[in-house]
Formats: sequence, C-alpha cells, structure tokens
Amino acid sequence: MALKNIFFDFDGVLAESVGAKTEAFKEMYLPHGEDIANMVVDYHIHHGGISRFEKFKYWEKTFFGKELSEEDVHKMAQKFSSLVLEKVVMSKPVQDSIWFLEKYYQKLSFWVITGTPSNEIEIIASRRNMLHFFEGLHGSPENKRHWTEYLIKKHGLNREETLFLGDATTDLDAAQYSKLHFALRDNEENEGMFKDYNGPRFSNFRELEQLLVDKNLL
Repeated sequence: MALKNIFFDFDGVLAESVGAKTEAFKEMYLPHGEDIANMVVDYHIHHGGISRFEKFKYWEKTFFGKELSEEDVHKMAQKFSSLVLEKVVMSKPVQDSIWFLEKYYQKLSFWVITGTPSNEIEIIASRRNMLHFFEGLHGSPENKRHWTEYLIKKHGLNREETLFLGDATTDLDAAQYSKLHFALRDNEENEGMFKDYNGPRFSNFRELEQLLVDKNLL
C-alpha cells in the first residue's frame, strides 16, 4: 500500500541540528563541572527525543536532588532556547531533504513531530522557509506518542499509509506504539544506539526515496 502521510522528526532528520542542542545543554551545565556536563551530554544523546522540560527535571533531581517547579523548568527552558534557537535556524539541512520535500509535499501530507516546543519549531521552520511543506508542526510539552495518535484520529489517517522518519528511540517508540511504518535516519549522534534495529534506515533523502520505491511505498 502506497504512503499518503509522513511524520518527520526535525533535529537529525530534516536539519543537522542535534549537535547544536548538545552544545547548548553542555554550556548550561559546565558551571557545575566538566563531569556533570559530560553526563548531561551522554544522557541527551541517548534520550534524543525527550523534551527539554523532562531532561531538566531529571538532571536537577539526579545531580542536585532538586524537585523543580514548573516555573523553574520554564526558566531553564527559556535559557536553553536563547542559546540554541539561532544555532538550529542556521544548521545545515540534511542532505537532499529540501529536494524531497519540494518533490513530494503536494503529493503526500507532511507533519513535523518533535521534542522541541511547538511554538519554537514553528519559528525555526518559518525562518528556514519550510512552513509551506507541512500540514502542521507539533512538539513538547506533549510527547510523540500523543501527537501520532492525535494526528491519526484528527485527520482519519490510515496507519498503513503513514510513515514516521526519526533518529531517536522516542521516534521508533511512537511509530511502534501507533503501528506506523518507520525508517531510521542514521547520523553521528545516534551511531551505536540502534545496533539491534533491523528495519529500514537511510542517511540522506535520495537513499530514502529509493528505499521507499523498492518497498512499493512510493
């Protein structure tokens, strides 16, 4: 059955921006020492799709025994946003991603599902002149399972006609939870994290197109 819908993660799938977020998290925690900053980086890399709000709660509890209030979490998230937004806007597109979007956005329906806050991903997509490709852009505080089910039910999407493109364990989890097709985008940040994953994978969007054609999904 051919695809009609694609859900895209953003960082590491459409933009080479995972490293920008890694740098920003490290910068925030360096005042607490190199060891803690490195543990923050390691956790972030291995939990790429989890929202920054949940990461800050985890780190503050784990390293300092602090239970953050929602106000404290949002203050930290705002500081992180100020560090990372420009870096993400200016990051390189994943190879051939714009070519793929241009070629197929009028034939298929596209959405972004990301761990980035919804309002921030809209700003990023707007500044990168990408808004017109997507039916909608959806992020935290809701998680990816929430958004896959929400979009399927709201738009009456057929799960067998829907593909999730991701690079993090949370992307694979959401695709499996909602019984969608999934393809893994390989990048430097997730190398070694998917050793047991035997499904479709790609590094650029020409490869993805060929993969989907070979599977009779395009």
